[in-house]
Amino acid sequence: MSCGLAIATMLLLTNPEVALAAAQPPAAADAPVSVAGEPLFADIVARSGALKAVVDDWAEVGAADQPGFLTGDVFAGFKARAAELADIDMQGHLILRERGTDGDLKCILRGISEDIPKKVAAVETATTAPDRAVALSELSYLLNDNVEVITAPPQPES
Repeated sequence: MSCGLAIATMLLLTNPEVALAAAQPPAAADAPVSVAGEPLFADIVARSGALKAVVDDWAEVGAADQPGFLTGDVFAGFKARAAELADIDMQGHLILRERGTDGDLKCILRGISEDIPKKVAAVETATTAPDRAVALSELSYLLNDNVEVITAPPQPES
């Protein structure tokens, strides 16, 4: 018995996960490739995650309900970073469109790019604390979706 075969047999006998992994069919040569590791898309994930953490913190402590918050430097800085993220999402959409790949992600990124400014404006124009809480929640979900659509395993086109 060769050494490689002996080692493989030993692994199969000692770790059932190895046998399970070995039993999986190989990936198709034309299987979609994740873009999550590409710098632009990794940047989108990082920025979205960071902005979501800010929004969640504001919601938790009621910061957006404090007098002057929506006209202050903190919110202005957030709006600028959110606008940058929307622009980068659009860049991601354009890159995928140019490649002619991943129709769903391409469309989702465009939609998120268009929705970010609307959700930020909804926070800014909410006239009551409950309305602002809903607007913050919707913005948080959108930012979370921005992370999840990029990091989710790609699906074959149907």
